Amino acid sequence: MKNTKNPSETEIMMRQMVMPGDTNVHGTIFGGTIMSWMDIAAAMVAQRHCENPVVTVHISDIDFISPIKLGYHVKIMASLNYVGKSSMTVGVRVDSENPFTGKSRKCTKAYLTFVALDEFGSPMEVPRLEPESEDEKRRYENAKTRRESAKKLSEKLTKS
Repeated sequence: MKNTKNPSETEIMMRQMVMPGDTNVHGTIFGGTIMSWMDIAAAMVAQRHCENPVVTVHISDIDFISPIKLGYHVKIMASLNYVGKSSMTVGVRVDSENPFTGKSRKCTKAYLTFVALDEFGSPMEVPRLEPESEDEKRRYENAKTRRESAKKLSEKLTKS
């Protein structure tokens, strides 16, 4: 395993189609289905980075921006944004695409944090992340800020 990896080495894009069993009474996809697909995509990114099993430990800032209709195509893009000692934060964006017009729009986004597990199921150290592009560096700094803010908030709430 390499000691350092770039986000582009592990990012993924996957597609799904919204089927009748995925929809609610409004003819749009269940939020839980989208969350499941996002979790799968993000886990694949984290696994590719650490080359070991991972578990989801936190989901933050999930926003359902726009509904996705029955029959539409769903594009899920996931990329590693930040790495701690054993944790990895993956940013996921979900777009929907009308299969008849080709028009797409942003529908959901979230940040999922995973912990890498060794052969005994204990947290293990993961390779460092080395962002290269300006976008990767921006996402890294934003994730770092979100992580620090969440830690401060947690400490403040614990004291209350």
